Amino acid sequence: MGNDMQVENPILVVGGTGKTGRRVAGRLAARGRAVRIGSRSGAPAFDWAYPGTWGAAVDGVRSAYLTYYPDLAFPGAVEAIAEFSEVAVKAGVERLVLLSGRGEEAAERAEGVVRDSGAAWSVVRCSWFNQNFSEAFLVDSVLDGRIALPAGDAVEPFVDADDIADVVVAALTEPGHDGEVYELTGPRALGFAEVAAELSAATGREIGYTPLTAAQFAAVLREHGLPEDFGELFTLILDGRNAHPADGVQRALGRAPKDFTDYARETAATGVWSRSG
Repeated sequence: MGNDMQVENPILVVGGTGKTGRRVAGRLAARGRAVRIGSRSGAPAFDWAYPGTWGAAVDGVRSAYLTYYPDLAFPGAVEAIAEFSEVAVKAGVERLVLLSGRGEEAAERAEGVVRDSGAAWSVVRCSWFNQNFSEAFLVDSVLDGRIALPAGDAVEPFVDADDIADVVVAALTEPGHDGEVYELTGPRALGFAEVAAELSAATGREIGYTPLTAAQFAAVLREHGLPEDFGELFTLILDGRNAHPADGVQRALGRAPKDFTDYARETAATGVWSRSG
């Protein structure tokens, strides 16, 4: 009967069309789990900016994966997570898994809200995604052969979105993950010049790294229609606090995380970094 209930009750994936959300949704569906995509284009629609959409999204749901756009460090995010958690638990949601940012004080406040929600909970606290170079605005930088960021000589243990999704699915569907905070990183820290060298090797093209000032990066963000607050967050999390790899993937899954070299090779093979036409 338990299995029937799991099929009957959809798992809500908030941000189910995003980098981690669509991977989580796909993995759950492959396991035969019913999935409800929480997005503005979902049925029912879900929008963080409109709390009136939340009730229908959690109706009949027992477990949910929460991703907040644009980022938990942005103003209003903690309050939104608190309000949503209250709506969800009142509706009968029993388990919440939160995507959090590594080294972000505001994100940690959001984690506290989820911990205090009354639901079983897990937190996946992530470093920079590998996929920022292939599924976000930095794909244009790779195509142009110049990664330009206000990162100086900072290093980051980039984590793969596939590893994040595997941990989230485990936390949503398997015992043993309640009350865990998993810090998810890759196996080693890389500077952005090293990233450029890895991408050059994978693509067979020359890709360089150019450090930017904060003002120059703000102009880049404006050009891509992204909030300039991202620049402040960027410099915050690259101040050295996140420079060391963590063991969250190993603890959650019992295996090593994907290395950036493997990500770069596999992604290059898809053609996403190849100019066409």
